[in-house]
Amino acid sequence: MIRLWVILLLTASGVVAQDTSSADRAAVVPVLVELFTSEGCSSCPPVDRWLQKMDSSQPVPGAQLIVLSEHVDYWDHDGWKDPFSSSTLTDRQSAYASKLGLATVYTPQVIVDGTSELRANDSQQVNQVFRKTVTKPKIPVRITSVSTEVGVPLVAQVHVEIDGTSTQRDADIYMALALDHVESEVLRGENSGQRLSYVAVVQSLTRVGKLQKGRKFDQDVQMKLRRGSDPTNVRMIVFVQDGGPGEVLGATSERLSDQKPR
Repeated sequence: MIRLWVILLLTASGVVAQDTSSADRAAVVPVLVELFTSEGCSSCPPVDRWLQKMDSSQPVPGAQLIVLSEHVDYWDHDGWKDPFSSSTLTDRQSAYASKLGLATVYTPQVIVDGTSELRANDSQQVNQVFRKTVTKPKIPVRITSVSTEVGVPLVAQVHVEIDGTSTQRDADIYMALALDHVESEVLRGENSGQRLSYVAVVQSLTRVGKLQKGRKFDQDVQMKLRRGSDPTNVRMIVFVQDGGPGEVLGATSERLSDQKPR
């Protein structure tokens, strides 16, 4: 069995602090970029590739783009079942549409920091959205230590600490476990015959606690990755978000492959 102990420290401040164990990480503002996608959607692959580019090149000055590929399940009836799809992620997309007053859900759909719908093919609008989000102060989120032991399934023992005495509102704390990179052969449906690739494919997204205004949060949480997943191909994302879901107040991401197994 793999055991993973993670200490997450969240404090309220205007500047984000990245993992200090990586000397090359500057103090930048984390921006959560969620792509709702599906293997049954013929217009999705170009935006899947766009998300990979955002993740690898980090083109926004002063920002750390923390990306999530969230595969919805409402295309599964159309000749091909997306192996990464989840009704939970479909519900999350629907909640965004309601919260943001959007006419409908669709794929590919990009939501930035829980507050802005982004059109990946409109470079001017993309620049405007990112310029706006990078100016907003964030709650710093740090993954301060990770240790692993070889075995399956992957069990994460997570300790989350936050001093909410200086926060101005209640918020939810989420943890996502995602496959770092994935390739998939599509045999049927709109993308039949294509070999598709993805980054940060969400396997689980769990609300692990509640940050209450004026109070501290301190809780251990256990998470489990799907059996058969390669722990060296996993990244962990933790973010703080207003209810609804609403504005993302802070986030961080860590690849487990960056850690030394023991």
